[in-house]
Amino acid sequence: MKKLSNLYIALILLFLFAPIAVLIVFSFNDGSSTSTLSGFSFKWYAELFRNHEILNALKNSLILALSSSAIATVLGTAAAFGIHHMKNKHARRSLMTATNIPMMNPEIITGISLMFLFVFVGTLLGLSTKLGFWTMLIAHITFNLPYVILNVLPKFKQMDKALPEAALDLGCTPMQSFFKVQLPAIMPGVLTGAIMAFTMSLDDFVISYFTSGVDFQTLPILIYSMTKKNVKPTIYALSTIIFVVILIMLLLSNREKTADERIQAQKIKEEKKRQEAILLAQKKRKQNAKNATETENRLIIQRKRPSYLTRILAIVCAVAVLISVCVVLNVLSKQTITLNVYNWGEYISDGSEDTLDTNRAFEEYCAEELGMKVKVNYVTYTSNEDLYAKLSTGAVSYDVIIPSDYMIARLASEGLLEELDFANIPNYNEAITEDFRNLYYDPENKYSVPYTYGMVGVIYNANVVQEADIGDWDLMWNEAYKGQIVQFNNSRDAFGTAFYKLGLDVNTTDHAAWDAGLDELKKQMPLLKKFVMDEIFNMMESGEAAIGAYYAGDYLTMLDNQAEHVDLQFYYPPNTNLFVDAMCVPKGCQNKELAEAYINFMLSREVAIANAEYICYACPNALVYNDEEYKEDMGEEAYQILYPEGFDFAASYDANCYKDLDKATKDYLNKKWEELRTSG
Repeated sequence: MKKLSNLYIALILLFLFAPIAVLIVFSFNDGSSTSTLSGFSFKWYAELFRNHEILNALKNSLILALSSSAIATVLGTAAAFGIHHMKNKHARRSLMTATNIPMMNPEIITGISLMFLFVFVGTLLGLSTKLGFWTMLIAHITFNLPYVILNVLPKFKQMDKALPEAALDLGCTPMQSFFKVQLPAIMPGVLTGAIMAFTMSLDDFVISYFTSGVDFQTLPILIYSMTKKNVKPTIYALSTIIFVVILIMLLLSNREKTADERIQAQKIKEEKKRQEAILLAQKKRKQNAKNATETENRLIIQRKRPSYLTRILAIVCAVAVLISVCVVLNVLSKQTITLNVYNWGEYISDGSEDTLDTNRAFEEYCAEELGMKVKVNYVTYTSNEDLYAKLSTGAVSYDVIIPSDYMIARLASEGLLEELDFANIPNYNEAITEDFRNLYYDPENKYSVPYTYGMVGVIYNANVVQEADIGDWDLMWNEAYKGQIVQFNNSRDAFGTAFYKLGLDVNTTDHAAWDAGLDELKKQMPLLKKFVMDEIFNMMESGEAAIGAYYAGDYLTMLDNQAEHVDLQFYYPPNTNLFVDAMCVPKGCQNKELAEAYINFMLSREVAIANAEYICYACPNALVYNDEEYKEDMGEEAYQILYPEGFDFAASYDANCYKDLDKATKDYLNKKWEELRTSG
């Protein structure tokens, strides 16, 4: 039985820590793949400390976690004190029920509710930006408070009720009684509540996502935004460092606790002897004097010297307050103009792996050429719908956004975009040719400047797939590769593959066509390994899957990370999705002229080439795709994939791009998608 018990514990520990062990191993991987080891290296740790975006997000997370946990600890301890001393038991139970609501309530409900509250209050106050650091701080304090209260309250119940009364009898004020007698007695609960609040705050994503603004992005939000592509090993390196730091703190804490217990046991033993001596010496004294002496001795026993962990916590809280003050002063400073840019994750050259840091280069350009001190506040999102949710509520104000074509059409139709002044974007005339003007989403070229474009193709492992089977969409339905095919895990792209296979209009409003698409996808269901989005990177690179439809630029990224036994290849079926992502200025932006200067800067040759090479998508900028140096850097094979010879983009785009569907068609599409996902 003991062996079975030990085996059970070992399996639990293996289940808990095996993922962390894998993460640590891959943080030392020489390659960028997160599925295939290619050698030992510290390159990702070096890359981490050069990545300003990740370090800034980490700093923001620590500031928020320390500030919110410190404030929640103070408020929660005071609340626990009040609840403990409430006389009416029904009122106390009601208050405890209310305290439990933030813990029991789903986080998404809490996050959305707080967002609506902050937007409502911000609108009443006439604020242009309703969400930011302060809304996130209030939100984190809100969900941290119950954890502090529930850790501190039991310590009040365990404490000897006679202690505060005896302290008052001995001349202490109520405040002195609390800080000198009660607080030391409940300190373990206070520290536990503070640590739990810090951990919950540092880890939180859902509530932070709904209450974050343009000027404050935490690490969980940044990592989530990276899932448009593969999460880089720099995040593995950061996670390893955090894990090691926490492990060291736990070891030191346990060592300190063990030492404290030994010292306390010795003190109690010595104090017991001293009490016996005092009792013998004072045997003939009056009873009240004897009681006073015994009470004083009990108070002495209750006192503990502050542990190193307590001191560290106090220092950390002080540093957090200092950093928060610095952040506030920086925000209030009028000397620096902040440009808020909202873009897809991993969708701009960021200085990693010796690439150009586009945003920093723009800041330097503003200082040298425009005589302005500018700070680019770069925030990322994962889908067009996320962007729309932020803009449509009016909760935040951005200066530059980069949505996809159908979303641009929707934003323009709802009056959420500013018309551009192309006098401030002189590079436009040379960079953007007629092929990428007057497209359906912006027929009069009022609102947007193309940033990237691309097509969806089929990626396959040539070591598994026969050459005779490739060339069209039928490969995604080929029964010979059952269990090795992956499909898009979003309704529009998944139905798109079926529509292109059947030769149907991907923007149809005919419900019968959507039914036909559903039937085709149901035929595919038994052949699928999985519905995927960003998971396709690891699955294709490692050979776990052999066939999948995805974007051409992402296929080029996979090539650098594929395992030795994998030979990834790519082709475009006869009909496939074309898309354009473009730079726009949203309605109500704070710095329109500076936003247009940023767009103009993004069109300049050096910057546009750096961005195109980094994200590996096709670039609509003639200064890029006609540049010989760019062609050489990309390589002939990659260049031909991005810019197929003889391909007429303008002629194919309108028939094959996704357009914004009307509400009735969207609702029907969502209904069919749910039917598909539940049919398997």
